[in-house]
Amino acid sequence: MTIYKLLSVLLEYPDEELFDNLPAIRQALDDCADASPEERETVLAFLDYLENGDPTEIQADYVRTFDLTAENSLHLTHHLFGDDKNRGPALIDLTELYKDHGVEVSGNELPDYLPLVLEFADCRKDGDARAFLSDAVKVFGVLASNLEKAQSRHAPLVRIIENRASLPRLAA
Repeated sequence: MTIYKLLSVLLEYPDEELFDNLPAIRQALDDCADASPEERETVLAFLDYLENGDPTEIQADYVRTFDLTAENSLHLTHHLFGDDKNRGPALIDLTELYKDHGVEVSGNELPDYLPLVLEFADCRKDGDARAFLSDAVKVFGVLASNLEKAQSRHAPLVRIIENRASLPRLAA
């Protein structure tokens, strides 16, 4: 399992399945060859939060943070377009990109939903994943800042994504 897959799982709604699988997720992090020591430390701290917290309160906090606060939306194009009509073409382009790489978007989520974006990144080679994510590096920065202002425990996870998305630009 890559760091992208781990982050995708941890940024989803914390349902009973997530709580039941925390030991397996911790083991997957131990086995994750592409995570830096700093990334491991960040994810471990988040896993400790999930393991030691009250599941009902963690779920309520998730809803308050992501579902009830627009500036914390996990739908990336929302940060660029809001509810503007230009958001539609961006979503279509993203869906087409997924299809071009053999990934079908199923379920009720829009293609810009961060856990889904990370699932796509997980299917790519690391350099390709970083290049793909680099298109949204500013959005990750805004989202991470908003989450930090809200004192969300999810902010460090988004910072991992932002940092990985920034690396291709540094090398250029």
